[in-house]
Order: sequence, then structure tokens, then C-alpha cells
Amino acid sequence: MADSSLPQDALFLGFDSSTQSLKATVLDANLNIVAAELINFDSELSHYKTEGGVYRDPLVNGRIVSPTLMWIEAFELILQRLEKSSKLDFGKIVAVSGSGQQHGSVYWKNGSAAILSSLDSKKSLVEQLNDAFSTKESPIWMDSSTTEQCKAIEEAVGGAMELSRLTGSCAYERFTGPQIRRLFETQPEVYHNTERISLVSSFMASLLIGGYASIDHTDGAGMNLMDIKLRAWSETVLKATAPGLKEKLGKLAPAHAVAGPIASYFVERYHFNKDCLIIQWSGDNPNSLAGLTLNTPGDLAISLGTSDTVFGITKDHNPSLEGHVFPNPVDTESYMVMLCYKNGSLAREDIRNLYAEKSWDVFNKHLQQTPPLNGGRLGFYYKDFEILPPLPVGFHRYILENFRGDSLDGIKEHEVQEFDSPSEVRAIVEGQFLSKRAHAERFGMPSPPKRIIATGGASANSSILSLIASIFGSDVYTVQQPDSASLGAALRAAHGWLCNKKGNFVSISSMYMDNMDKTSLNCKLAATTGDQKLVAKYAMLMKKRIEIENRLVKKLGRL
Repeated sequence: MADSSLPQDALFLGFDSSTQSLKATVLDANLNIVAAELINFDSELSHYKTEGGVYRDPLVNGRIVSPTLMWIEAFELILQRLEKSSKLDFGKIVAVSGSGQQHGSVYWKNGSAAILSSLDSKKSLVEQLNDAFSTKESPIWMDSSTTEQCKAIEEAVGGAMELSRLTGSCAYERFTGPQIRRLFETQPEVYHNTERISLVSSFMASLLIGGYASIDHTDGAGMNLMDIKLRAWSETVLKATAPGLKEKLGKLAPAHAVAGPIASYFVERYHFNKDCLIIQWSGDNPNSLAGLTLNTPGDLAISLGTSDTVFGITKDHNPSLEGHVFPNPVDTESYMVMLCYKNGSLAREDIRNLYAEKSWDVFNKHLQQTPPLNGGRLGFYYKDFEILPPLPVGFHRYILENFRGDSLDGIKEHEVQEFDSPSEVRAIVEGQFLSKRAHAERFGMPSPPKRIIATGGASANSSILSLIASIFGSDVYTVQQPDSASLGAALRAAHGWLCNKKGNFVSISSMYMDNMDKTSLNCKLAATTGDQKLVAKYAMLMKKRIEIENRLVKKLGRL
């Protein structure tokens, strides 16, 4: 590819360290996938006894963590599998980057830098890093135990809107700053015995360079700690979070920067080329943005995973009390805007198990045999504490009598305990996407979008994609690789390598702009908007849903 200047025999490796699995994608110089592997934590590392990749603390409400060593063991396992199953020649890989579940944090014990820098290639990483952490449990994005810390941080900096102006988000329980403050308050000995705090992304990059990797600007914005305009740690928020924190966080770096050369451990053990570059890792959603080639403000992406996210691009940072703003990982001039919903695939799976015989085929049949608008049945399903809206665990079902879709006049609403099975299935899917559309519009995202690109596991479900198209009033596209995060990480590895070679930032689109249809990045149309009258009726149903949602927040909300 002439525009990309990538060496024709080169390979680019991208990882995605997510909640439930570790994935790897390898791209060639033409940006086509040549290898991919996946390690599922629960099934393949069952000795850690995780459920969905996590531990739910039975004693502390909302506390959810993952074993740090499990991520290391998965990393070793996937490298072995790439070598044996995929017959990958690591010597041809010229750059590696990665994606980590956002907000999760790792606590390196005092003295661990020396361990990292002197790894013995004859021994496993797990064996050598077993004692390198001041706590072996990493708080992750699903954690909601830090409400008090969120309130305290917001109060200390002058309120929620001021924190949003400074950092891109008001305080959220899953964000790393509140997590660090809680650790400092409840386990001060752990905090004081910590020399470096990494995000999941910078933690994995640290393994690869044999030293502490910087946190990148984009993932750093998901901590409630970084001044989003200056791209530097905010002294105001650091002071409100914990003492001596700046030294424990290290420096920040652009997402396209080189974190360092690959450590000799991987050269000797796996035969990587000693000149292989490790490009800064970033968060999973930012990497998905790269993998979906989202580069137009009118585009919208919907990621359907353990959590569901809706994200797009904007030129400006406008403070808001909901949603998030991050620096765009592949463009130094724009921002990424995002809405996050904790109850994604796991909530859909719960309804599948309860009402669809634990079968996605039955789930889809129920979806297809029920009419759009579900006869006025609206469901709110929160298996875990929800982020948007801020509601606790609970299930709420309503029937709207006399609802026809053209008006809310004369509607009688009453709450029920349960729907019939097919209606339950439609209620969760319709409800989730009505909520997403409403919050996206309230946040200022385009309505209707020019196009929607869907990714994540559920993007393979054509019934769900058709419903998204009808609710949002926009055509829906999908990408060749459902895991856009590891694909985006491999693309970012190539982009970082190219920026380093040129000695300055270059547009990522220059690598694929003229040859998109010949790469693994190409999107295909999966669902069309269809009946505009139905789109209008869904807009009316959305208004009623938000009216009920606002009442629930007023009655039960945590904020």
C-alpha cells in the first residue's frame, strides 16, 4: 500500500485484555488479518475461579475485582498459542500495541521495577511476578463501591460540572481516581507499599518493555485525574484523591507514541526481533474507535459486549454531567465522546437463560415473533448497578395501555411483575436501545447518525441489528472482525510504527484511505433503516421510557 509506507513482509500484533478474555489479532502490511487467537478466562484459566472474568465481593456491596496474575498467565498462554496453533513467526512482527479494559488498575509493590527489568527468559512471567504486586486483586470497571469517594472528590474540586470541565467526566464509581482514593482510605498499607499504579493497558505494555510504561492520554482521561485540555495530571484532582499520587502514576504519553523497545525476555523466549517496537497501549473503547475507522463526526459506533458503549467523534469538549470525553487516540485535534452502560451482554444472557431456554436461537425467534413496540411493554433490566441511568440492581416492567405510537395522549401506564417470555426478550432489547438513543441525543451526539457501525459479540446477531436500525433511524454496518478492539490495537501498532518512522504524527487514514475495500477494516451494510413511520413511533416510545426512567432515578438513583 503506497500511502502507508509499511514494509511488505512486516506483521503488526494487537491485543485486547478485556473483562472475560484476552484476544490477539495480527495484521500484515496490507492491513489484512493473518492470525487471531482468544483465551477465555473462566474456561481456560479455571483455577482462578472467576465468573465472567471477575470476583464479586460478598462482603462489600458493589466491589468487583479481577486477579492480576490471571491476566499475566493469559498473556503467556496466548503467545504460546500464537506460536504453535497459528504458526506465527514472531521475528516478522515490527510493532505491538494493545487494548485494556478501561479504568481497571494494577498496584506494583515497592521494588518491582527491578524485577520487571531483569526477567529470566527461562522462567515464566507468572513465576517471576507472583510477588510483584501490593494487592493481587485489581479493581475493574464493573466496581461500584466508591460512591462516597466520588462525592468527596467532586466536592473537593468545586462540584461535578467542574470535575467534568477539568477531566472530561464527572466522578464515576468505576473511574480509577475514586478507586485509588478508596484503596488509600481502606487499605493505607497497600497504598504506601505501592511504587507504581498502572491501568490495565499500561500494565500489559509494562510486561512487554520490561519496565513501567506510561499511561496514554486517552486511557488516562478515564481516571478523573488528567486535565483533558493540558493532557497532564491535574494537581487539583490529585490533591483531592490521595497523597503522593503523582509519583505513583508516572508520566503521560500520546497514544501513538513508542512505549519502548520489546524486552529481551520476549526476544530470547519467543524469538521476537530485538527492534520490535511497543506502541502505547490504550483503552478498549478507544481501540475500537480505531478498529472501526471512525473518523467522521456524523458517525456513531455501538459496541455490544460485557458492557455496551455508544461513541463518536467531536471537535470540542463540552462539559456534561453524563457521558465521557477522551482525547481521540488516533487524531491529536479531536475528542472521542462516549456513553457507557454496565448492563450489556450479561443482562441479555440472563433474559435468554430465564425466558429463551438458554438458547440464542430461541431468543431470536422470540424477537422475530413479537411486534415492534412490543404492544406497549417497557422493561428496565439492571443485573448490576447501572451507570446510565444511575440506578441500583432491579427489574421494572410497565404496560402502556392504548399506546399506538402516534401520541402519548390517553396512555394508561401500570407496573407488572412479569411479561410473557417472547415479550421479555423484546422488552430488554428494545429497552436497552431506546435508552441508548435517548442518552445519545441528550449528550449531543448526531440524531439520526449518518451511519452506525456495530461491533462486539452481539453485532453478529442480525435480529438485534435490525432493531437498532429501526430505533435509531440509521443504517447499521458491521466490520469483518467482531472484536474491533484487538483489530484496532493492531492497526494502532502499524500507525505508531509509521509515526515513529516519519518522526512526526501522520493521519491514520493515510494507511487505508484508498484501499479500504481490500483490507480487514472494510465495513458492510448489515441492516437498513426501513419504515420511517416505525422510526417515529419508536421516538414516541423513547419519550415515554425516559419519562419513566427519570422517575426511577428520582426515587432510587444513587446520584
